[in-house]
Amino acid sequence: MSQQDMTTAPDLKSWVESANAADSEFPIQNLPYGVFSTKNGAPRVGVAIGDSILDLAVLAGEGVLQCKPDVFARASLNDFIAEGPATWRSVREQVSALLSASDQTLQGNAALRATSLVPQSEAAMLLPVEIPGYTDFYSSKEHATNVGSLFRDPKNALLPNWSEIPIGYNGRASSVIVSGTPVRRPNGQIKLPDQERPVFGACRKLDIELETGFIVGVPNALGDPIPCEEAEKHIFGMVLLNDWSARDFQAWEYVPLGPFNAKTFATTISPWVVTMDALAPFRTTQPKQDPQPLAYLQHAGDHAFDIQLEALIKPQNAAEPTTIARTNFKYMYWTMAQQLAHHTVSGCNTRVGDLMGSGTISGPTPDSLGSLLEMTFNGREPVTLKTGEKRAFIEDGDELTLRGWCQGNGYRVGFGPCTGVILPAHPAK
Repeated sequence: MSQQDMTTAPDLKSWVESANAADSEFPIQNLPYGVFSTKNGAPRVGVAIGDSILDLAVLAGEGVLQCKPDVFARASLNDFIAEGPATWRSVREQVSALLSASDQTLQGNAALRATSLVPQSEAAMLLPVEIPGYTDFYSSKEHATNVGSLFRDPKNALLPNWSEIPIGYNGRASSVIVSGTPVRRPNGQIKLPDQERPVFGACRKLDIELETGFIVGVPNALGDPIPCEEAEKHIFGMVLLNDWSARDFQAWEYVPLGPFNAKTFATTISPWVVTMDALAPFRTTQPKQDPQPLAYLQHAGDHAFDIQLEALIKPQNAAEPTTIARTNFKYMYWTMAQQLAHHTVSGCNTRVGDLMGSGTISGPTPDSLGSLLEMTFNGREPVTLKTGEKRAFIEDGDELTLRGWCQGNGYRVGFGPCTGVILPAHPAK
């Protein structure tokens, strides 16, 4: 068995007991990276293990972890990611060995354990990467069909280009935020159907988009496209992503150049970046593509991943949330490799830390729709929550949470929550 396989072996156990629970999102097979701080402590890089965080800055400083000594004493993962795939693999293998139940390096050193193992409950999670650029795709056939059917003749729900290229738009990197950051309802222009001119005010159709995102790990130079067959080698890992959307702004502004203020006010990502090595056992076959893509978008083998996803909504005074959607990343029509290959085929360069959103992930059944726009037929048929309340779109005080995980044999690889609470809009002036 290769070293890569050893880090994901189903029978691998950790001396961190909480990591061995069947429902833990952070078993030893996962080892996702994040950036955290503690009271009176500087931001640094850690790995989630059970209900704890392994402080990689401490281990590197003590010489226990073989790598550049200061690469983890940073407020982002970018310097570590820039070291490249060989370093990613080496550090993963070292961390896996240190946390293994059979290894005594940390397990047998109480003093080092006390300084390097931090309870997650005592840590504040920060944005894991500095994001130079953000692009969001539109790659779920079910989602595109549903939305197209709402606003066009259902017989022509998909525009002619949709089945030929991974459609996307360049989003706003500056407003990407980490899970737990409140989201303020945006103000903007709304064109009401019974009025000739738009009005200015708070968004009335605030929505979620249940997505994932991937982080670029190996950049390409300007003018140097990334081949589709090589594209996954350029990806460091994945996060959950909520592309908050102001649907009423979007309907007014998107012609002729696409989304603008409807999407720029906030994009929430999960704090932990799950690596491609951790996801490797969950690789599966992507949907059949018809027509066959042009040559530059073709790749052999399996390029989808079996990631179970759900969206939950919790009103301000509710005791518990209501699950409003359950879907799976494996439904995506266009793969991450095809997205990255198309993004760069023109010669567009990418940079370490660039974020690429999948687009809303909807499945084939009514309970697997990744946005309220689809679930409620643009507000016409509200969903009913456990409290008895109804939601056509998101209301102030609502907490929205995305969750995602891959189910292994006796363990699961999770992303942690991707959560945001909606604050009221600033008074319109």
